[in-house]
Amino acid sequence: MAETGEPKVAPAGVRAALAEHIAEDLETLALLHDREPAGPMIEELRLLPVAEWFGLRLSKSEAPAVIDRALALMPVPVDDATLDELAADYADIYLVDSLHASPSESLWLENERLICQQSMFDMRDWYAHYGYEAENWRRRADDHLVLQLRFMARLAALATPDSTIDLARFLDRHTLRWIHTFAERVAARCATPWFAGVAMLTADYLETLRGWLEEAAGIDRERHPTSVELAEMRRVEPDEPVREAYVPGVAPGW
Repeated sequence: MAETGEPKVAPAGVRAALAEHIAEDLETLALLHDREPAGPMIEELRLLPVAEWFGLRLSKSEAPAVIDRALALMPVPVDDATLDELAADYADIYLVDSLHASPSESLWLENERLICQQSMFDMRDWYAHYGYEAENWRRRADDHLVLQLRFMARLAALATPDSTIDLARFLDRHTLRWIHTFAERVAARCATPWFAGVAMLTADYLETLRGWLEEAAGIDRERHPTSVELAEMRRVEPDEPVREAYVPGVAPGW
């Protein structure tokens, strides 16, 4: 939450872009992580190249090309075998954590590396301040990526000076501290280019958004240890090796 004494910055153009475009962008990202894509969703997404899905333009990101390629390789109309493969990959990432790439913040930032730790309670404080809450924390903890994205969409839609500052602070203190490691791990270990691209796209978009808030709204970044830096400080042993199916620019693409 914006602290007393923070600069009350949010030029009219920034507020308009937040409310009209960026809130929708963040909702789109949340939807991409919320569930495996069904046939109608895939056909709708094919209508535009990924670069045109968002109001905030990404630069120097491989993710749009990865997703465009993934969609192009799917049969038209998409068949059951493809949908089953996507569903299995979704389960590995978001439901059973087979890839050791959890979508919940606690596993990245907390000493215990368990779900439902302090990060979850920090999220509740943020959410309560803006009248937002998780639908069912037992199904999806408050610090889950989908809920964080939807909360940030709410902050963007409000587009007040305080909510604009809080959007930047939330990125600094929470999501940007672990989303890049999450994305790299998913991209290296998942079974489909679809989810590799979605993970990369999310990390690149949030980084671009934070840079835009710094440049357009004048909100300087806060410095907090990333998940990688925390692991190094704790001397955490690396995970057991798992299959590494996809590394953009290293492994063969689809």
